[in-house]
Amino acid sequence: MPAAGRPAKNAALFGVTYRSAPALAAAVRAERGTVARMVPALHVAEVRLTSESARSLRRQPGIGSVEQAIGRTAAAAPAHAVGAEVAGFEWQLQATEENAVPQAVFQASSGIRIAVIDTGADLSAPALAAARPLAFDVTTDSTRVTDPNGHGTFVASLASGAIGSGGDAQLLVVKAGEADGAFTDLDEAAGIVYAVEHGARILNLSFGGRTTSPTERHAIRFAVRHGALVIAPVGNDFAAGNPVEYPAALLQPVGSDGAGGSGLAVAASTSDGSRAPFSNTGSTVSLAAPGVSVLGALSSLSSPTLYPRAPIDPAGGGLYGFGSGTSFATPQVAGAAALVWAANPALTATQVSLILKETASGGGTWTPELGYGVIDVAAAVAKAEAMR
Repeated sequence: MPAAGRPAKNAALFGVTYRSAPALAAAVRAERGTVARMVPALHVAEVRLTSESARSLRRQPGIGSVEQAIGRTAAAAPAHAVGAEVAGFEWQLQATEENAVPQAVFQASSGIRIAVIDTGADLSAPALAAARPLAFDVTTDSTRVTDPNGHGTFVASLASGAIGSGGDAQLLVVKAGEADGAFTDLDEAAGIVYAVEHGARILNLSFGGRTTSPTERHAIRFAVRHGALVIAPVGNDFAAGNPVEYPAALLQPVGSDGAGGSGLAVAASTSDGSRAPFSNTGSTVSLAAPGVSVLGALSSLSSPTLYPRAPIDPAGGGLYGFGSGTSFATPQVAGAAALVWAANPALTATQVSLILKETASGGGTWTPELGYGVIDVAAAVAKAEAMR
């Protein structure tokens, strides 16, 4: 769709929902705005406007909501010294009982696709190359997903590949974030639509913010309507007021105390199964996974300060390091979901979510710190197999 008008220098980006493309074009032209991007599947556009024009645009025919674009940032905690008890990635597998999953289930997971919507990934990293990932950058419409930030590489390596939780699950890397780890709700929405339309059954969204928007809500509903399981972190801001964070709170709503919901909101646990000190708490927590000093693959372009290198080589070359955050707990749940689905492909996303909750370490009891507890992948897989 061609740009309309020439907006003033003080224009900002707004997310606009619309009835039809012609209605959007006419309304934006009337307000001297510019359409930066569109996500036709959601009837959402990113439009550059002045604040005055945005107020007027709301009154134009065929226009729904007009809200300033909101930011999303990667949910990683600051790097810190690794405890002596953490010498490799084995503790992650033991903490979630993943090492007790039958080999046949790992192999069967090759039929499940996990999308990691993030800052991209270093596809040359051996831990990821083993998964032969598909890749796409929704901001440039290209397959180049280089990751100077490093967050996306770390997350993707924990979801699938040589050291990932999802066994042989297919990996789809969708780049939506910038080098600084920041992006907008429309970047997020475009990534979600791309992932769903390209066969992802599990969407890993390791980012968050303190507000939501119609654009984000439309995107989450789109994924859920298409049968995808969406998984996001509850955030790392416990010491900063423990705010409710999105999109996690769209998946496990405020006040739900872990019940129901349209996806999974993940807290971070330590090596002894307790809540990580930074991990948010509250009614939006579904369950938990290891999130303190977990081992992941590093992008060769990432900062050694943000992602300290580890003298460990579990997958035959490449860079590895330890990281903390609910960002890194989330892909372990995504990988677990892939194994549950591999054990019983007839399950729905809601059933996969419920199985992971029911078999977690809490034994069916919910708490605001860890939700239903730390995931138990072997127990979840066994329950899924029993339901065949």
